[in-house]
Amino acid sequence: MLLLEILFWTFFLLITHSYIFYPFFTQLYGRKRKNNSLVYTNNEDLPMLSILMAAHNEEAVIEEKIKSILNSDYPPSKIEILIGSDCSIDRTNSIIEYYAKENSEFHFYEFSIRTGKIEIVNFLFKKSIGTILLLTDANVILKKNTLFELVKHFKNPEISLVDSFMEHRNLKSDGISVQESNYISNEVNTKYAEGKIWGSLMGPFGGCFAIRKQDFKPVPRNFLVDDFYTCMQVLQARKKCISDENAIVLEDVSNNLKSEFNRKIRISAGNFQNLAKFWPILFRFNGTAFAFLSHKVLRWLTPFFILYLLIVFPFLFQIEANYSYFGLFILIMLAALLFDFFLKKINIHLTILRFLTHFTSMNIALFFGFFRYLKGIKTSVWEPTERNQ
Repeated sequence: MLLLEILFWTFFLLITHSYIFYPFFTQLYGRKRKNNSLVYTNNEDLPMLSILMAAHNEEAVIEEKIKSILNSDYPPSKIEILIGSDCSIDRTNSIIEYYAKENSEFHFYEFSIRTGKIEIVNFLFKKSIGTILLLTDANVILKKNTLFELVKHFKNPEISLVDSFMEHRNLKSDGISVQESNYISNEVNTKYAEGKIWGSLMGPFGGCFAIRKQDFKPVPRNFLVDDFYTCMQVLQARKKCISDENAIVLEDVSNNLKSEFNRKIRISAGNFQNLAKFWPILFRFNGTAFAFLSHKVLRWLTPFFILYLLIVFPFLFQIEANYSYFGLFILIMLAALLFDFFLKKINIHLTILRFLTHFTSMNIALFFGFFRYLKGIKTSVWEPTERNQ
């Protein structure tokens, strides 16, 4: 029983460390640290930038995305745009072709067989000529200065990857977009602090980040979370990954619980792929290892920690009455989940209850994703989340 109790409180503290203490103190300490200051200015000769983008049935967003690139204040002579259409069957190809004809910096590749984002990005990487690569998604909209704010940091030879700063738009109260946005915003701020403290940002948001071409390694075709793989390759080589709060991008966040749940199952399976690949980094016992453990690994294991707490609690309650408080907490959480479920049925949406639903759904998806990983992943082809939900 003593061992069960020790593990109970150990797992409980690991959960609170990863979700509460680590982001709070990392962001707090990060405020005292300055970001990289060895940067290009607008008057300097900027490096050639290759923008790589895979698109599959993106007619709802692709035109706005292309316009946001063309309206950038980064020198047009220093940009090439490479877009691969992954067997799109809507108006995506015709929209891209229109802009490709009007702009010499465009290179459009149409794929007649579905290969998935990773295969297309790997293909575009081989075609690119820039010393800096920008990997971006069709639904992520750039601001006028975004490209420069990302690329300016590559004057510092120690920096290999720079992430953007995501902002969300079109939030709605009838789903989980508010909760997802709050979660991602906290992640953005935590990663920004990690970059300033250790130069070890734990995974860029794959929608828009820049990397030195010499440091980009083609992603294995069956990997599901390519952005994290790319980042960890950089950190494995002991180079730096940071973000910039001025490199703002805009994205609609998912509002549909079911589609977000399925997306997180896929991401979870990819997380465990990356853990199997990069676990040796944990034994470096440095800032990168601490961030990897605290920010990622413990969160991936949280569903198993929670399951242990739920299984062991009845046994501990029999020997220690104080555990009744934990039992009461569980009952309140279950009641709140059911209450939110029934309120949603009658079109009543309480934000605070939906946060609990979002957290629970996220961890169940992590749990399912682990077993998807165990079954083996042979392809990275997947359907993108519905745009403009």
